[in-house]
Amino acid sequence: MPPKPVYRSDRPELPRIPIGLVIAVILLVIAVPLLFRVFRTVPAGNVAVATLFGNVRQDSYQEGLHVVNPLYEWHLYDAREKTHQETAEVPSQDQLATSVDVSVQWRIDRSRAPVIKSSTGSVEDMIAVHLVPKVRSLLREQGKSIIRAEDFFKEETQQRLQVNLTAGLKEFLEPKGIQVDAVLIRDIRLPASLRQQIEAKKAAEQQAEREKAELDRKRTQSQQVVVEAEARRKAAEEEAEQRRVLADAQAYEIQKINEAIANSPGYLQLQALEALKEIAKDPAAKMYFLDGSSPMPLPLMNIGEPLLSQPRSRPAGG
Repeated sequence: MPPKPVYRSDRPELPRIPIGLVIAVILLVIAVPLLFRVFRTVPAGNVAVATLFGNVRQDSYQEGLHVVNPLYEWHLYDAREKTHQETAEVPSQDQLATSVDVSVQWRIDRSRAPVIKSSTGSVEDMIAVHLVPKVRSLLREQGKSIIRAEDFFKEETQQRLQVNLTAGLKEFLEPKGIQVDAVLIRDIRLPASLRQQIEAKKAAEQQAEREKAELDRKRTQSQQVVVEAEARRKAAEEEAEQRRVLADAQAYEIQKINEAIANSPGYLQLQALEALKEIAKDPAAKMYFLDGSSPMPLPLMNIGEPLLSQPRSRPAGG
């Protein structure tokens, strides 16, 4: 048989890659992501739960760096304290529904994070499945012990509600991995009809207070008028008493003068002389001649007395 022809290509031959290098590159590509999955970090305030092919690991992982199986699926839960606000219509024994707003302060139990993952799921699932229904149920249950809707505003009623809600939630939620720190009442809104009655009653009380204040003001004014009148009466009495005392003094003085005149005729002449002294001080004073024999030497003061010292007039032709 004739030999087969040999064909040669003008293209250069590619260098051969060692099979070992290829395998090494493939292993490196696979190993690098797995290497990152071996080292896991749990942020502060969180707890982690690991699952392997759907099975939940019973041990939780706290904050920090952990070396784990690279095949684990990593699930983080925020373990810091949270507040859930809930509003519920709470009927009392008088069949009136009162709207009550409460705040529940809670956190997940770090040690029970695997239970939460296997039995409930996420944090949102815990709130929707366990927390909210139990809060509403306990509120309605506590409302049965309240006689009237307005009793919700009593301090002892609110204290009892908070204590009973906290105790009931702890008993129910702690086995499920939720720790309840406190339950606080934020707001209470009475039914509209009851609010209107209370507002009308309050308005009536305020009106009564205003009327009472007005009566007190008028009573005070009346008392002031009485006090002022009494003060004027006393002042008048004191003034009258002073006048009476003054009159008595003047009467006593006149009496003493009369007695002095009666007992000493010269007293009147002495007083007349004193008067003349005062008259003499006046530049326009006239000259007076005194009759020493007269009982009243002052001129014109003895008018009406008989003129014993004057000579009698003679009849004509005598």
